[in-house]
Amino acid sequence: MRILYLHQYFVPPDGSGGTRSYELARRLVARGHEVTLVTSNAMMPRPWRERTEIVRTSLDGIELVVLPVRYDNHMDYRTRMAAFARFAVAATTVALEQRADVVFATSTPLTIALPGLAARVGLRAPMVFEVRDLWPELPIAMGALRNPLLRAAASGLEWAAYHGASRIVALSPAIADGVARRGIARERIAVVPNACDLAMFAGAQAQAPAARERHLHAFDPARPLVLYAGTFGAINGVPWLADVAAAAAQHGSDLQFALLGDGADRAALCERAAAHGVLERSLRVLPPVPKREMPGVLGCATVATSLFLPLPEMEANSANKFFDALAAGRPLAINYGGWHADLLRDSGAGIAMPHKHPAAAARMLHALAHDPSQLARARAASAQLARAQFDRDTLANTLESVLLDAVREAHGPRRRGRAAVRDRRGTDPRSASA
Repeated sequence: MRILYLHQYFVPPDGSGGTRSYELARRLVARGHEVTLVTSNAMMPRPWRERTEIVRTSLDGIELVVLPVRYDNHMDYRTRMAAFARFAVAATTVALEQRADVVFATSTPLTIALPGLAARVGLRAPMVFEVRDLWPELPIAMGALRNPLLRAAASGLEWAAYHGASRIVALSPAIADGVARRGIARERIAVVPNACDLAMFAGAQAQAPAARERHLHAFDPARPLVLYAGTFGAINGVPWLADVAAAAAQHGSDLQFALLGDGADRAALCERAAAHGVLERSLRVLPPVPKREMPGVLGCATVATSLFLPLPEMEANSANKFFDALAAGRPLAINYGGWHADLLRDSGAGIAMPHKHPAAAARMLHALAHDPSQLARARAASAQLARAQFDRDTLANTLESVLLDAVREAHGPRRRGRAAVRDRRGTDPRSASA
């Protein structure tokens, strides 16, 4: 297939953040497909963010078209909306210049549906739409989308994206349920969650000493280390972990807290930790690290965390940091409910802490970190979940099948020429469907 992949926030392996699109795209290339990925420079490494022109390049066989559209987590909501609009317009122009058998558009933001739908019509190619979060439900729940007209417009765009897509890819079962509530038949929805890069994280323990020396040298290796590595966004509520650290210190716990990342709540996090008297003592805030260095960083952690505000809408999330911790075989501690909490409870891979009670959360973390047998069971359960349910290679196969099905359905047995799609066994789908 010729796949046109639209993602505003593409992160390469030397960038900081989730690399889902890179990992899936390179696997599709390895299977013989042509992938052109249209993105912005917003989440690229720093030299890229200074570019002011469109850059066309290649990365591990992926043809990248990088648009100069600035975005970061420190922006206010109005500025973010302007960035979404600028990218949608620029990406539409570029998308219509491509040749494609299928358009794969991944949100967030929801506005990625605009170039996706335009390319579907202009290129006469089916669109597969990936839903990473339920919009506009989430920004409404956060109070970020208050204007009734904007809410109506966002809801209309959501409806158009779902109903204009040949297939929907949902990142969690709960997201799939939300899409189905908008009138999409279940057989058109595939769940392809965030995943575990098993080969990358297999060396987490071996890489830990170098990562400790480079990034975590201020921490005592003899004391338990609680790690948060990710965005300090408003939705994450990371300052909550400063409350937990303060409660732990108050009760004489030897827990240490390392928070690696950046975002809108970084200042609030540091202020709260300083007010509690734990900043630069038991809690330190450090810069984000590239994804390729995350195995070693996770290898240093006694417990890894994934955090969100206590919003029911966030319980459908599919946070990258959760799956990276599984891939590294780390025990997990989260502060929200939903399917992640069910996974941890059913498997024994970690704990779900009460968001409303930081002191109780501190006690739970201390107990887990000082129970060698529970830690060993949790590490084994995390690794087992990673292998059995969330192997990136297996889930990439699922995505490939979804894209192939969309093309087969759109073009049927009359598809001819170079665009004839061949499956992984090298057969023409026309003969497979005959």
